[in-house]
Amino acid sequence: MKRARREPFARKIERRRFWLEQAPGYNPEAVQPVVRGETYALFTTGIILGFFALMVCYAKGYLLLYGDAVAHLGIARRIVDARYPGLAQLGGVWLPLPHLLMLPFIGKMSMWQSGMAAVPMSVLTYAASVAGMWRLGRRMLRPRWALVATAFYALNPNLLYLATTAMTETVFLGLLVWTVVVTMEGIAALRAGQVGVARIRMVVAGLLILGQVFTRYDGWIVGAAVWCWFAVAVWRSEESLRQRVMPTFLIFTVMCVAGPLAWFWYNHHFEHDWLDFLRGPYSAKQIERRTAPPGQHYRGWHNVGWAALFYTRTAQIDAAAWETGFGLMLAAIYGLWLTWKRRATAEARSLAESVALLLWVPLPFYIYSVAYGSVPIFIPQLWPHSYYNARYGMEMLPALSLYAVLAAERLDVWLRTKTEGKLKTSAQLWQPVALLLCAVNCAVMVYRIPPVLKEGIVNATTRVPFEKQLAIVIEELPPDVPIMMSTSAHIGVVQVAGRTLRSMVSENDNDSWQAALADPAGKADYIFAMEGDPVEAAVKAHPQGLTELEVICTTGQPCTKVYHSTVWSAGAK
Repeated sequence: MKRARREPFARKIERRRFWLEQAPGYNPEAVQPVVRGETYALFTTGIILGFFALMVCYAKGYLLLYGDAVAHLGIARRIVDARYPGLAQLGGVWLPLPHLLMLPFIGKMSMWQSGMAAVPMSVLTYAASVAGMWRLGRRMLRPRWALVATAFYALNPNLLYLATTAMTETVFLGLLVWTVVVTMEGIAALRAGQVGVARIRMVVAGLLILGQVFTRYDGWIVGAAVWCWFAVAVWRSEESLRQRVMPTFLIFTVMCVAGPLAWFWYNHHFEHDWLDFLRGPYSAKQIERRTAPPGQHYRGWHNVGWAALFYTRTAQIDAAAWETGFGLMLAAIYGLWLTWKRRATAEARSLAESVALLLWVPLPFYIYSVAYGSVPIFIPQLWPHSYYNARYGMEMLPALSLYAVLAAERLDVWLRTKTEGKLKTSAQLWQPVALLLCAVNCAVMVYRIPPVLKEGIVNATTRVPFEKQLAIVIEELPPDVPIMMSTSAHIGVVQVAGRTLRSMVSENDNDSWQAALADPAGKADYIFAMEGDPVEAAVKAHPQGLTELEVICTTGQPCTKVYHSTVWSAGAK
């Protein structure tokens, strides 16, 4: 029997295009919601792009450049590998959802050591955000321009790199984009009197807000804004419609407040301060106090103007190559003005287009955070010309992608109104040229090294050699003896050494940690004391029974003294 010949790919595309054009009401010049199957195709495209980025970044050893990525993996690991494992190990300033998403994979030592435990979470949320950008763009742009906005977003090298790490940006962006999509569809359903759709969208929006609240603190503000939008829409609805959706709206309200209240309770129960994440020892304010030179503050501290400059410039260099970010920002502002101008039209109201303004929420949030939240941002373009928190500009990528393309679409519309030869040709070429520019922007950013990746490389310059040196020493020690070491800043040492966290006496278990600080020799067989850390202070206060073995020093990191306890060894025997 002859095997059936496979249909050529080009013919498949042509057949699908023909089917789409035959769909009722299809108009390539109309702005309308997606049809069945479009979102899945874009999600699959995102998976392919994410997998390609993973192959490149894994081959080059980029997955664990960020100390924060190593720390996120460490928090997830200690939930399953600690002296007292469990949800109590979630404690800290960082919110818990990313760590919970890593749990199915973090228990395997090789997945923890390589950083691959975070890859499913990051790649899937990246792909979801790509699909969400397409779905969002289809409600605001003509199909060909929705493709441009999605391509510009999906091909951002900074985002592709983050999609391979344990950082939380891709998780948050996926949740943010889909929250805006679902809110937009829910508001449109309320205005159209579609009660069933509106109810479902409210519940889904509540779940997405819960996810945002437990991922990044930006999500708390986004959640409040979404609740206000739904509240106004419900209030303005007809009386009969309002009564039918009110029970669902109340459930949605409970979901919006449940996340922050749960985190307050968690901090109060485990850290004994319901605002520990805001004012505790590992909060941004306390870290800034410890690291800032005496009497000095970073530029932007208590200065809204400088804070706005630093954040908008960071968003520009994160989104566009070289200094083209200025043009991108101006185009996005023009697109924002176009949206505001047409907000009252029947088409814009039926599609709830103005809900996309929620994508701009990170702008005031981060300006406030830089000015009054002790969150500095450093980029090479501005003094002090270094790298720190450059990735925060990524939160503006969806807004810049969508609204800049709105401006580009407006130029397309203007060109198509002209009948002259060159302008008519320009109208036909403008969208393909815009797609090409998306690819060029990606290529140039990769060639120049995208700033988020560059920050990671700078971050790892001194930390990685230091942790490898300590890991070499730990690998030579017996696997079943307790080692006392502060892991709050260098949990990567344990990760590289492939040692279990339950064998470490560290801040992960406060009771054993406090006991060891009072009696280092009696509670651990080996002690690693870094300059300026609590272990060094404990050794100086209680040196009895300790024998110094060696001193490890590397460039740019504190020297570490390794001690052996004669007291613990004798007691163990």
